[in-house]
Amino acid sequence: MLIKKDLDTIRSYFEDSSNLKGGYAEKVILPETIDELAAAVKDANSKMTPVTISGGGTGTTGSRIPFGGVVISMEKFNKIIGVSDKDMSAAIQAGVLVEDLKRESEAKGLFYTSHPTEKAASVGGTVATNASGARSFKYGPTRKYVKRLKVVLSSGDILDVKRGDRVLAQNDARIKLPSGFEINVPMPSYKMPLVKNSAGYFARDRMDLIDLFIGQEGTLSIIAEIELALVKKPSAILSCFVFFIYKEDAWNFSDEVKRLSKNNIELAESPFDVLSIEYFDSNALRLLRDKNPNVPRNANAAIFFEQETEGQKEDALMDRWLKLILKHNAAIDDTWVAMNEKESDEFTKFRYAIPESVNDIIRRNGFQKISTDIAVPDDKFFEMMSYYTQVFIGVELDHVIFGHIGENHLHANLLPRSETELKKAKEIALDFVRKSVSLGGTVSAEHGIGKIKHRYLEEMYGARGVLEMARIKKAFDPNWILGVDNIFPRDISELL
Repeated sequence: MLIKKDLDTIRSYFEDSSNLKGGYAEKVILPETIDELAAAVKDANSKMTPVTISGGGTGTTGSRIPFGGVVISMEKFNKIIGVSDKDMSAAIQAGVLVEDLKRESEAKGLFYTSHPTEKAASVGGTVATNASGARSFKYGPTRKYVKRLKVVLSSGDILDVKRGDRVLAQNDARIKLPSGFEINVPMPSYKMPLVKNSAGYFARDRMDLIDLFIGQEGTLSIIAEIELALVKKPSAILSCFVFFIYKEDAWNFSDEVKRLSKNNIELAESPFDVLSIEYFDSNALRLLRDKNPNVPRNANAAIFFEQETEGQKEDALMDRWLKLILKHNAAIDDTWVAMNEKESDEFTKFRYAIPESVNDIIRRNGFQKISTDIAVPDDKFFEMMSYYTQVFIGVELDHVIFGHIGENHLHANLLPRSETELKKAKEIALDFVRKSVSLGGTVSAEHGIGKIKHRYLEEMYGARGVLEMARIKKAFDPNWILGVDNIFPRDISELL
């Protein structure tokens, strides 16, 4: 087990994509086996030393940034234990990078469905936040594919949890640990919104125990090993950028694509087998234009979509898409179509250039990024989109809106350049959060809460709901050492 203490060496562990400042820790521990991991956690627990879990460092909410205690890095847990084409599954250690799992899976004709913007993210990190990415429009979030987890609790107990093995109910929520100790899980009463969601702990009567550890942001346990279901790799994917002069045409195009898509249960035979539908506002296109001057100058919005084409005649399929594109007032001459896998990969990289550009601006500005991660129900989609426009009228604050419009899930990124603008950005983001909650949406659809969105979680579930989550943490982590300040502030423990 490697231990690092030199400040210059460990400074990089105090950063993530949130640009949250001030992180510090006394040392970084890099265990190489689960027994070493368990021993390190048990030792920290005996000393009441806070433990922050460090993955790929791609998170946007400050969850991996420590404020005291020790960091446990999972970078040595980087082994792909096995990928089975027979069982269509993968067993991996939590520190394996998404891009490595994708490459190994696709070599066997399989497909890891989670498609986060940051391929350098660790798979353990995506499980810890129930991440999803662009292709969750078709495939759903990470939670849907987690079959088994091996986790280490704050006590040092190693718990192997398989889906379906243990159901928690209001009248039966005891978990017996290998050590013989029992945890009585205080089942919460709050209700999750009926949208894509990664805000706080999963809650449902008669819920699967494994779901409690998915999206827990390192506050209940450290995820060490993961078994995931995979799907068959699509034989071919059609990728397309469609540019619009009026943003409302882009909204209407997206809405119709959603309604016509094959994953709409009423249209199971639809030719529109859509993987993702992504949106870019005029400011996002301005950033993309810096990467590619061919982005149309008169475009004020764009949609990027991906469509699986297996078993379909491509000419007939393309004809259907072109008719739909024309119907919504987009120019065919300004529509980009990837003709092969290489071009499709280039389109995907081009789409990923947006968050990279936003992060570059934030670093240059020197202020914390303020961004939303909200999603709303389908029937509230147009109301939320119109609200974004309404709020930004007359506001002189750099902002970029992009994201997973197929799930009514957009990221409003506010880019302050001064303390005054930072204050205004926080006010606007909170306003968006409140609007989302009023519409039955979530304050975090894929990034989690971390250390910077406590207020948002309380807006969503109220003080009582957050307190119920804290009681769950207390049951699993009595000394309150794991992921301190993630999901809720550390001083909430004083209320328990």
